[in-house]
Amino acid sequence: MIDTQSEHLIPLNQVAEHIPSSRPGKKLNVGTVWRWASAGVRSVKLETVSIGNSRYTSREALERFIARCSGAEALHQPTPTQRTDAQRKRDHLRAEKELDDIGVK
Repeated sequence: MIDTQSEHLIPLNQVAEHIPSSRPGKKLNVGTVWRWASAGVRSVKLETVSIGNSRYTSREALERFIARCSGAEALHQPTPTQRTDAQRKRDHLRAEKELDDIGVK
């Protein structure tokens, strides 16, 4: 959570000036920053505060966001997909057939 008393606030439309772009010669798009704040990246959201009609983040919140995203990326493991009942039944029948084919009951 952003501490408005001790952290250095930055309007969201100026965040691009504080983060290098992955594209040489181009700035980070402000829409990307808004997406980080609203939808997040791999369930990690950029912390923001609303003051009046403006939305802000902080340098410290950006550092936390980057650290969490980097950690989440390093630890990101694909989640196993759950099989439907039909898939389970089909796999079971296939396994039984393979066992029958090699003579195991």
